[in-house]
Amino acid sequence: MSYRFMRVIVFFDLPTQTPEDLTHYRHFRKALLENGFLMMQESVYCRLLITPSAEKTVIQSLKKHKPPSGLVQVLTVTEKQFANMEYIVGESASDVIDSDERLIVL
Repeated sequence: MSYRFMRVIVFFDLPTQTPEDLTHYRHFRKALLENGFLMMQESVYCRLLITPSAEKTVIQSLKKHKPPSGLVQVLTVTEKQFANMEYIVGESASDVIDSDERLIVL
């Protein structure tokens, strides 16, 4: 596996008390999914970046779709750091293949 790849991890805590809050929450979550983010756990999403220069574009897109209130945090880590994540309870479960490995069947 090549370690030039990076991951952008988005953590968010948005208010959901009013119908307007829920609309902003759904809009932000939908924007994350449309931009290729995968849910790691509730309110934590990540995306694989093929080139480090793509980080700026992804963060600009997040800023464009930011909600008016709440907390949104972004962390960028290398694929090596992400792969070294330690699970204290539970295990990694994903129905989506989001790695750089390729399978060719002839």
